[in-house]
Amino acid sequence: MKIDARAVNATLQAPGTLRAIILHGDDAGLIRERATTAAKAVCADLQDPFRVAILGREDHDRLEEETTALALTGGRRVVWLREAGDSLLAPLQHSLGQSSDTLIVMEAPGLASRSKLRAFAEKDRQCGVIGCYPEEGRTLEAAIRQMLSAQNVGIDPDALGWMVERAGPDRAATRSEVEKLALFAGAGGRLGMEDVRACIGDAAGVSLEDAAFAAMAGDRRAADAAAERALTTDGSSPVALTRVLLSHIHRLRRARIAVDGGTSRADAMRQLRPPVFFKRTDSFGQAMMIWSASALLRAAEDTQALELACKQTGSPDVVLCLRHIARLCAQAQQMRRRH
Repeated sequence: MKIDARAVNATLQAPGTLRAIILHGDDAGLIRERATTAAKAVCADLQDPFRVAILGREDHDRLEEETTALALTGGRRVVWLREAGDSLLAPLQHSLGQSSDTLIVMEAPGLASRSKLRAFAEKDRQCGVIGCYPEEGRTLEAAIRQMLSAQNVGIDPDALGWMVERAGPDRAATRSEVEKLALFAGAGGRLGMEDVRACIGDAAGVSLEDAAFAAMAGDRRAADAAAERALTTDGSSPVALTRVLLSHIHRLRRARIAVDGGTSRADAMRQLRPPVFFKRTDSFGQAMMIWSASALLRAAEDTQALELACKQTGSPDVVLCLRHIARLCAQAQQMRRRH
């Protein structure tokens, strides 16, 4: 059965009578983090060889054997599978038919909605199916604040907003940055803007953001330079660039719709969550007035199509991204001349 987003944390921390948890989606870091939480809910010591079996792709054929194995030291067992796919449908069905309380945790990044494994698990009440997608906006704010709070560290609102704007699409990378900040602040400490900027710095996420802002403002030279730096020097993936660009376009469209409804440009930007970083308000405001809401919708649809194209095996993804950036710049320049 599908697990409602509001019940995900409770389900992972207390799987109860669930026999299997299938984690799918685009955020591999979040999938791994949630799989770890579910496994630890059953066995706190993941190094216990009698209660925990971690199976890579080459060991998938051991699923049924491990599911029915007895824990020599007592307690419920966990079978944790990496890189799960439709080939595990029959073994999972057979395993669920056995008399066992073993919890099966499956990491299945990229599992399609039409997947046979996913279709079966969504209908079976012994299974919990959880989607793991990149967090953004208030959801990401809450996640970062929760991570810091767990380490007894506070953070100022402007510093949190700055960090959210620059967070990449992978939960593992975000957690790594948060752990770095918590170590810097120390237990009981509080992070301000300068602390966060000093620790995180202008890494790949900033280059991606530079490319997005410049492209939508029609600054071809800056957009090309930032995109090249992100994709080659900083090591960012083309998919990461498309997601940062898509997020920026959606924020521009929300603000543009607000302006079209009578809200002032400054208020429209302030109402966004997180608000536009003060050093980028000029570029954001410029792009917001250049693009119409309908044009931004088309740009978002084109960018979504680009992400799908980049995921195709053998796709010249870097070339496709750079071409897309150039096309957006040209469109922005044309619309600016009409104003």
